[in-house]
Amino acid sequence: MRTDCNTSAIRFTPLARQQVIASFDGGPITSDAGAILLREVDRRLKMFDRIDGIIPDPRDPDLITHTQRTLIAQRILAIACGWEDLNDHDRLRVDPLMQIVTERGVDHEQPLGSDSTLCRLENRVSRKTCVELSKLLVELFVESFGDQPPPRELTLDFDATDDPVHGEQVGRFFHGFHGGYCFLPLYVFCGSQLLVAYLRPSNIDAAKHSRAILKLLVSRLRQAWPTVKITIRADSGFCRWRLMRWCDRHGVDYILGLAKNKRLLEMGKPLIEQADQAFDQTHEKQRLFGEISYAAHTWDRPRRVIVKAEHLDKGSNPRFVVTSLLEGQPQPLYDEVYCARGEMENRIKEQQLGLFADRTSCHEFVANQFRLLLSSFAYVLVEHLRRVGLRDTPLAHAQVSTIRTKLLKIGALVKASVRRLVLHLSAAFPLADLFRQVVGRLTVCRTATG
Repeated sequence: MRTDCNTSAIRFTPLARQQVIASFDGGPITSDAGAILLREVDRRLKMFDRIDGIIPDPRDPDLITHTQRTLIAQRILAIACGWEDLNDHDRLRVDPLMQIVTERGVDHEQPLGSDSTLCRLENRVSRKTCVELSKLLVELFVESFGDQPPPRELTLDFDATDDPVHGEQVGRFFHGFHGGYCFLPLYVFCGSQLLVAYLRPSNIDAAKHSRAILKLLVSRLRQAWPTVKITIRADSGFCRWRLMRWCDRHGVDYILGLAKNKRLLEMGKPLIEQADQAFDQTHEKQRLFGEISYAAHTWDRPRRVIVKAEHLDKGSNPRFVVTSLLEGQPQPLYDEVYCARGEMENRIKEQQLGLFADRTSCHEFVANQFRLLLSSFAYVLVEHLRRVGLRDTPLAHAQVSTIRTKLLKIGALVKASVRRLVLHLSAAFPLADLFRQVVGRLTVCRTATG
């Protein structure tokens, strides 16, 4: 990376009689050469072009230096590479590799957008634009199936999480359960693929707007695949009778956690006592499963409820799950279907910890929603790299942070001429063969899709 910062020597402990000296004067060297893989992903998805087409650009074309498309690519690719702060771009804007992957081209005399330029972009995006960008996430999911046979079944995982804030951001409130000021974003995943990342204030019910979002998702997915079976899966925070009634009326299955209450415990008492007695006799963990028909006072009708009677060293731990799925025994439905939603929590951690979705430090609420979407699009890039480029490799199920460390954070010397851009990668790079394999897969996919 070329910079005009302080190039004075940094001195380390000598090696025998040799001095060990470093300085930031290596010229056009990048620390993120693997981002070239994400460029190949985008050339297949055309995601940056489509985001650019959605966001209105009120600037006079004759007076701008940086195109909006370049700024969008610069911001999202930086997040994917681990640079979450706008002030990181004071240095990144002169990185020749970053100039290549944004499609701007290498120009040592003209850096990319500054942090203030990117900040203006974030703060001029409207709520309506965020809605259209959210639709693009769903379209990218639909298109990910390509020429494959239509999916027979899709399971949509809904979950809310806390996004702690430390300023006076619009829409932040104190949340008693999470013990601090935060937002309460709603996520929807299908497997490892992200469909919804919706920022919400935290003074609401966890299920707020989930029914409306489900309606929109079901409508679009059935438009693409009319015969697909759709199941919604979520914890007890989303167990609302209006949501279940809508699902019943529209042929959508559900399997939802159900909060314990006195009536449920009374109905499950025979099974719970049986587990308690077995533990007293064996002093080993007990897990028994059964089912009941149950309707809360507000529900429109009784529904199937799976009962898990568990007794551990710490005591009895009964759990309940309500479902519209009529086929299947209670234990497989609980263990293999409902508990599989735990994988979604790993995806949320990737989003918030690995791709900085919790960096919602703008004052305005809509600007923070846009930041969440920028993180979401960075996730789409890395997830596509993992699902397509890294399929059947040792990194096929790696976390975002692992993929970044092993494949994106690669040092390289960048040489630019009139006709060629050459990346001189380290000859000692341990994953050189895997890198070549990924490039081959991504470029073949791009060629096949035009």
